[in-house]
Parts: sequence; C-alpha cells; structure tokens
Amino acid sequence: MSALISGSMAYDTIMVFQDHFKNHILPEQVHILNVSFLVPEMRRNFGGCAGNIAYNLNLLGGKGIPMATVGEDFAPYARWMDDKGVSRAGLKEIEGEFTAQAFITTDQDDNQITAFHPGAMNHAHLNRVGDHSGIRIGIVSPDGRQGMIEHAEQFAEAGIPFIFDPGQGMPMFDGDDLMRFVEQATWLAFNDYEAKLMEERTGRSTEQLAAQVEAVIVTRGGEGSTIHTGGKQLDIPLAPARELKDPTGCGDAYRGGLLYGLMQGVDWELTGRIASLMGAIKIESQGLQNHHFTREAFEARFKDVFGFAL
Repeated sequence: MSALISGSMAYDTIMVFQDHFKNHILPEQVHILNVSFLVPEMRRNFGGCAGNIAYNLNLLGGKGIPMATVGEDFAPYARWMDDKGVSRAGLKEIEGEFTAQAFITTDQDDNQITAFHPGAMNHAHLNRVGDHSGIRIGIVSPDGRQGMIEHAEQFAEAGIPFIFDPGQGMPMFDGDDLMRFVEQATWLAFNDYEAKLMEERTGRSTEQLAAQVEAVIVTRGGEGSTIHTGGKQLDIPLAPARELKDPTGCGDAYRGGLLYGLMQGVDWELTGRIASLMGAIKIESQGLQNHHFTREAFEARFKDVFGFAL
C-alpha cells in the first residue's frame, strides 16, 4: 500500500551574497532600482513539498508516490529520485515548461530576495488521483491552486483518507474554499502561523476545526507540536537536534513522519514523536533531501530521546 502525495516538485537555487544588501540599495532610489550582486557561493537543492515528503516517508520504510507536474528540465532531479528509490510513477512532464523553481539570494544579515517561478506546477490539475491504484492514504500539500482543489475532491470521492496541508499555498484560498477542504479532509496539518490564519479566514478555532475532522496537527517550531483529536490536546515534545544547520524542509520531514504513523496504524502519541524526530534529523542537514539514516539508527535515537522503544 502507498501514500499518494499531491504537491510540488521544485528546484531551489540558493545563492549567498557575501555583503549586505543595504550597502548597495539606496532607499531614495528604489523607484529606479538596478542592482547586481556577485554570488560566488551557490547550491541547487532538489525540493518541492511532494518530493520532500515522499523522500522522508521512504526513509522510514513507507512508500510515498509524489503526484506532481514537472518541466522539460527535470532530468537531474529524476536521476536523484531513481538513486534514492523514490517513485516517479506519479509525475507528469509538461512540454514547454520549466520545473517550478525558487531563486533565493541571502546576504550576511540573513535577509533574502526570492524569485519563484511556478512553471509546470500551474498544470497540477492534469494529474488525477484515480490514475493510481493501491493508494491507502493521501496528502494535499502546496501546489497549483486548481490542482489542490481537484485532488482534494478526488481523494474524497474515492474514499481515500487524506491530510490537507495548505502551507504556503493558503493565501490562494478564502474562508469558503478552506472550509470545503475541511469538509473533505480526514486530517488537517498547519504550522502555528498557518493555524492562526486558518482561524482568521474560516472564523473557526482550532478546536472547532478539530471537531469536524479526526485530528488537527499544529507544529510550533522550537516548542514542539500539538495534536487536537477526540476533544483532547496532545502535546508532543520537541526532539532535540544535535546541531542546527537548515530549518528549510523540516515541516515536510514532520509530515513524512505523520504519514508513516498513520499508515502503520499507531496512536497519535507515537505518530507525533516519530514526526518530531524526523524534523530534528532534517534540521541537522543542509538542503532538503540530504539527510539519511538506517532504520536501526532511527530506532536507537528514538529510544534515547523519548525513553521507550519505537
């Protein structure tokens, strides 16, 4: 049985400007801005929510199938997926388009200038849940607006339980849109900022939303996470990281852990802790899909952190 992971596949090109933007941008001249930054340090990461979640689920021994649209430049990412054993069965190449990609320039103050090109992601709705068999569970993560809407509908129509995880895609939807997702989904997942935005747009508290689904999961960064289910709030402790290198993608790692726990049928206390440890392991590594571990190492660390065996 597999998890079908609806979401984006993307390249993240990260460049480091070894100076300060403020030294090169004149506030009184921003209306005629024309600047160029020399960036001798650059790296390209394989990312996108669907790719990241599937990578993390597969690390745990689950089978995740990313369902996404990609561009004609996808070959390097495809080779990476093959090398890591991540299925490409759910990918559709869009002729004449680039794979979605972000170009991020960071200065020495950790300020960032980002340009995002959605490219093939705009065609996400061309993929269909019904084209895949053996799917036990799904997730609708950030993607093209129409794709997110249609994939949620298709999961619901097929009777496949799924997590609605709007992430950075939430601004595309108003309160009525979001409530339709709630009515279709089995579980909801947000970070703490997204949970507040969800409350504001729908007019419903997290507790009220939790009464309409099986669980609402809220990650809280360094404060761990909370799972609202069955009229209770479960506080999941933070798994301590050995070092802090790169927080980007920690939410996707956490969601890979959620899917694994749900697929294994374990309780929320255990599922939340698996997810928490996945986030800690990810933050210790630079990039989105460069962390790895053996099953034995994961189980040993889980016992060391939480005091009981997985």
